[in-house]
Amino acid sequence: MQITKRNVELRVDDSLMRVYIASPKPAGVYPGIVFYSDIYQLGSPMIRLANYLAGHGYVVAAPEIFHRIEPIGLVIEPDDLGRMRGNDDARRTPIADYDADCRAVIEFLKAESSVFSDKIGTLGFCIGGHLAFRAAFHDEIKAAACCYPTGIPSGKLGKGIADTIERVSEIKGEMLIVFGTLDPHIPESDRQVIIKALENAKVPHKTVLYEAEHTFMRDDGYRYDPEATTSAWAEIIAFFDRIFAV
Repeated sequence: MQITKRNVELRVDDSLMRVYIASPKPAGVYPGIVFYSDIYQLGSPMIRLANYLAGHGYVVAAPEIFHRIEPIGLVIEPDDLGRMRGNDDARRTPIADYDADCRAVIEFLKAESSVFSDKIGTLGFCIGGHLAFRAAFHDEIKAAACCYPTGIPSGKLGKGIADTIERVSEIKGEMLIVFGTLDPHIPESDRQVIIKALENAKVPHKTVLYEAEHTFMRDDGYRYDPEATTSAWAEIIAFFDRIFAV
């Protein structure tokens, strides 16, 4: 379906957080999704991913994850300098700030007349996959899709050590984890730690593996894999549609 696009401003701890909103154009009420980008923030590849999901009947809210550090609207270039800049921004952001941003976006979606307040999920990529995993700690999150989430076993996310792997038992909804088997940032040992933690906590989950590299769904880079991306999207949409019965 066709979509509409807009930006909204949310204040979190006296910082202005721009949130990109992609919504179905037909009037109605839809599930809401907290959408997390990779370290490069909301450049064209991430916006296209958000728009794609919105076109399947979801109100997608994508915050700028480094709004306390970077100027509003800043897109980090996906080159070597940009990678260093994005990783440094991540390192300088306290874990509690990421969590506060998540809470703010959830509350925004709950207050939107076009969103079912009891049908909220999350989707994220790379660092955003880790943030989506943490978002699942909130009771409102019924479904979390985490694409190649980095740093979960090690606690590498921001300033300090994230307690994500220790808090898996707090997850109330269902999880979909998408991995690339050629991804050096999430080796087999890390994948097994995440899967075992979900199993031990009895969290309903599904793991999908592709013979693909890190960030294989980002369509502007050499690691982009169209076939794996198409398959991953089919899994993600089916996952959300089943849980939210859309």
